Amino acid sequence: QVQLVESGGGLVQAGGSLNLSCAASGSIFSINTMGWHRQAPGKQRELVATITNGKRGNYADSVKGRFTISRDNAKNTVNLQMNSLEPEDTAVYYCNARGVLLTTGRYSIDYWGKGTLVTVSS
Repeated sequence: QVQLVESGGGLVQAGGSLNLSCAASGSIFSINTMGWHRQAPGKQRELVATITNGKRGNYADSVKGRFTISRDNAKNTVNLQMNSLEPEDTAVYYCNARGVLLTTGRYSIDYWGKGTLVTVSS
């Protein structure tokens, strides 16, 4: 019913920038919170940044001041601008939609994208 598709990952040198995009499609009436999580090799998935439909952002301490999250409520898209990238940012980045109200009236808690790989070389 709902699909999330990420794009924008790739290989970048330390200090560089990347912009990740995620588009949610399907029978969506509204989405409460959209965000990005990441999972590095051998580590648990962790929150990177989230943004509410009121455009209130929340960031992990490790990315504050370097990453900026934004969204377009009308298009159900969320972006993550990543600057001053560090090798420690290397991970698969997953888009998340939380609190999704469908046009059928059904309310679903969580949807995830398949992920996009970000590799930062030193």
